[in-house]
Amino acid sequence: MNLPFFIARRYLVSKRKKNFINVISIISVIAVTIITAAIIIVLSIFNGLGDLLRSLNDSFDPEIKIEAAVGKSFPADSTLLKRINAVAGVSAVTEVIEDYAYARYNKATQAVIIKGVSDNFIEQERIPHEMIVEGELKLQRNGIPYALVGYGVKNTLSIAVRENFYPLELYYVKNVKAGTLDPSNLYTQKNIAPGGVFSIVQTFDENYVIVPLTFARDLLNYGNRRTALEVKTRPGADIHEVEQALQNVLGEGFKVLNGEEQHQDLYRVLRLEKLFASIAAVLLLIIGSINIYFNLMMLALDKKKDISVLVSCGADARLLQKIFIYEGLMIALIGTFAGLALGGLVVVLQQHFGLVSMGMASSVIEGYPVKMQISDFTYLFVVMTVITILISSRPALLASKFASAQDL
Repeated sequence: MNLPFFIARRYLVSKRKKNFINVISIISVIAVTIITAAIIIVLSIFNGLGDLLRSLNDSFDPEIKIEAAVGKSFPADSTLLKRINAVAGVSAVTEVIEDYAYARYNKATQAVIIKGVSDNFIEQERIPHEMIVEGELKLQRNGIPYALVGYGVKNTLSIAVRENFYPLELYYVKNVKAGTLDPSNLYTQKNIAPGGVFSIVQTFDENYVIVPLTFARDLLNYGNRRTALEVKTRPGADIHEVEQALQNVLGEGFKVLNGEEQHQDLYRVLRLEKLFASIAAVLLLIIGSINIYFNLMMLALDKKKDISVLVSCGADARLLQKIFIYEGLMIALIGTFAGLALGGLVVVLQQHFGLVSMGMASSVIEGYPVKMQISDFTYLFVVMTVITILISSRPALLASKFASAQDL
């Protein structure tokens, strides 16, 4: 049997003598348990938020997006489209014209983002039917163009989709030369009937109006130029391989972006927030470990007599150091495992029962999103082990000095 571990375990769980040191040990375990559970819950929330953002963005954003490396738009002729469609793994390419415009419905006005898409946009199920909260999922019927408006735009303009008393008026300001006097040359204006209302995520709902590509081309005066090409991959295709193949075909004049790269600033902020939360977790664990430190210091002072007996039996300073390091590790690991189990249980209950709601009537989900990752559990376990070894070294050194004094 490992003698230092055996003695450390006896100090921790002995039933023969209960004193203030035992109480401090229990408090230390409880403190580490609560802090560890809280950290696991917080990190799981960040994981859940990341997954929620990806799922919401993926429902609106393409798998792969092609943009001009320099400038706002680029010519998109049949030759370019054939080169893209010829890449292995590409299933469909949607042409996109996207720009700011001014919307007016009845007497209400709002600045919006017009997104013109080619006919295969609906066929790709880029907007699921369950996200259409009013009207129909349509952009064109019987040669008549229709607009899909975000839920926020609908509310701001008070659009009545089922009662088409008023058209949705869209205005686009031209880049005109100085000295132009004719007001009709300052902007273009077209009307379109609202066909449906979508609700995906607030950023899109409050800004976007989706229209047929030809309508956007005429309104925004883009001709054969496009602001983006959106690529759908074949089932089973590796998105990163397709992305790299497209970049090789198109060259440096284009940017080829996957889903996360299209919102890299948002995901970078989320990763930074989780990083700072992890750093804060280390500080909290250090604070929680202070109880362990004082517990071991008092234990070293309380066990002077035991140390004398051990030294007389031939124990050296190294063995005494191991006893107190094992003692600290047992307190820390019991608290850590209990905290991981408690935190994991809370996360599982939140996933299945939504114990804590988002607190907003307009939220896309009812309960806070959470997701457990093994890496978080491993991170906390390793950090707590290292911290405990470091804080146990001082009491262990104190005990070894007692041994040296006995030798004298």
